[in-house]
Amino acid sequence: MRILVCGAGGQVGHELMNRAGGYGLEALGMTRDHLDITGAGQVAEVVGRLKPGLIINAAAYTHVDNAETHSEQAYSVNCDGAERLAQAARQASIPLLHISTDYVFSGNAQAPYKEVDEVAPTGVYGASKLAGEAAIQAVLDKHLILRTSWVYGAHGHNFVKTMLRLGGQRDALSVVADQFGCPTQAGSIADALLELAQRYAQNGVLEWGLYHYSGRSPCTWFDFAVEAFRQAEAKGMLAARPKVSPISTAQYPTPARRPAWSVLDCSKFETTFGIDTRDWHDDLSIVLDSLARAAAVAAGAAQHSQA
Repeated sequence: MRILVCGAGGQVGHELMNRAGGYGLEALGMTRDHLDITGAGQVAEVVGRLKPGLIINAAAYTHVDNAETHSEQAYSVNCDGAERLAQAARQASIPLLHISTDYVFSGNAQAPYKEVDEVAPTGVYGASKLAGEAAIQAVLDKHLILRTSWVYGAHGHNFVKTMLRLGGQRDALSVVADQFGCPTQAGSIADALLELAQRYAQNGVLEWGLYHYSGRSPCTWFDFAVEAFRQAEAKGMLAARPKVSPISTAQYPTPARRPAWSVLDCSKFETTFGIDTRDWHDDLSIVLDSLARAAAVAAGAAQHSQA
C-alpha cells in the first residue's frame, strides 16, 4: 500500500520514511517544501494525484516557546493543517494517522494521564495541537490520533543531541528536575504507526480513535540527561561525563510553561493493538549507537577527503 507521509523531514517523519519498506509499504514523503498542509487546494491536489491508501501526519509546528508569540503560525499548521488533511482523507475515503502531544494536559495530575482525562493546555503549542485533534475528530471517522511525549532520535533537533553537544563543551551544567514525563524514541513511534498502517493495508480496518503512546518509565529531564551522559561515556562518545546539577523550573524560566507532569497512560493502546511500549533506557542506547556510527562515518569521510 502507498502511504503519504507529511512532515517527512522531521524526527518521526524521517524514521517513517526509513522504515516503511520493512513493513511492505511504499512511503511518499512530503516535507514542508513539497507540501504546505495549511493550503486546502494543495493538500487536495497532492492526495488526488498520488492516491495514497492512507495518510500519516507527522508535520507540526513544534517550537513550544516561539508559539507563544507566533500563535497564528502554530494554529495554521497544528490545527488548520490537520483539518485540511482530514478533509482530503474524507474526500478520498482513506484514513489519517495523526501525531499529537502530552502538552494538551495541564500537568497538575499525579497519575498517568488517560485518553479520557480532562485536557487543559498551558500554552499555545498544546492548545493548537488540541484544536487539531478536535478538527480531525469533527471531519473524519477513520482517524487515529496518537499522543506522545518528549520525542528524541538520531535525526533532527532534540534534548539528547543538545545534551551531548553541551556535554562535550562543558564540565558542568544544570537541568530541570521537577518536570516529569516519558522520553519516546522517534523510531519507536514510527514503528507503531507503520505496524498499524500495515494492519490496515492487510485487513482494511483498525480500531479508530484517540490513543497514548510513549516510552516506559517516567523520569525528569535531569534523570534523562544523567542517563544520556552515563551511556554516552560508556560507549566512548564522551571523554568524561559533565557534572549535572538539578534545578527547578522556576530557576529556568521559559516563555511557555511546560507541564510539571506529562506522563501518559498507554494501556489502551497496548491492550487494543497488542503493541508494547518500549523502555526509554533501551531506546536511548539504540539512538546513541546510531549517533556514534554516524559520527564515525563522518570522521572517516573527513579523513579520506584530507588524504
